[in-house]
Amino acid sequence: MLFRALTLAGLADGTITIAFRRQRRPTVRAGGTLTTAIGVLAIDDVRVVDDDEITTDDARRAGHASRDDLLADLGPDEEGRRLYRVELHLAGPDPRVARRAQVAFTAADVADLERRLGRLDTASTHGPWTADVLTLIDAQPGVRAGDLAEQLGRERLAFKADVRKLKELGLTESLEVGYRLSPRGRAWLARPRGN
Repeated sequence: MLFRALTLAGLADGTITIAFRRQRRPTVRAGGTLTTAIGVLAIDDVRVVDDDEITTDDARRAGHASRDDLLADLGPDEEGRRLYRVELHLAGPDPRVARRAQVAFTAADVADLERRLGRLDTASTHGPWTADVLTLIDAQPGVRAGDLAEQLGRERLAFKADVRKLKELGLTESLEVGYRLSPRGRAWLARPRGN
């Protein structure tokens, strides 16, 4: 589930507590969480509703001025897509922030990261990529994802998905344009191998 910057601000200050999505199936479930730029969102409820069930209060709690505004933003009801009402709230800070700041690695940390990065490389349909992407981002911080992807002969969206995997490990950070290595990512690349 993606959110616009204004929606994230409303989720952060508690003025937005509902989201609506037209989808073939829900991408979140009640009791689950979602990590966003503002922190971890707790998913309290997910249910299918009809357009006529949406109230003015629902629209306001979703960050819209009116019910009509919300429905216009959702777009037309397309065959095979259902309207989901998702109740959510900010549950805590983004754990990736603290992870990105970690620059000292224990033997267990090294083993864990090597295992995780190895799994990403092994599962890839285009071969090992993690070291190449980390090195490329380190050399070219703030460069557009499409330009970086092109340098590796990759498709932009698949490249961005891979960078998100590195971000989950605390190794990269998103910038307004492009990426950079986090302190943890720089320390990982600079560490003596075999340690």
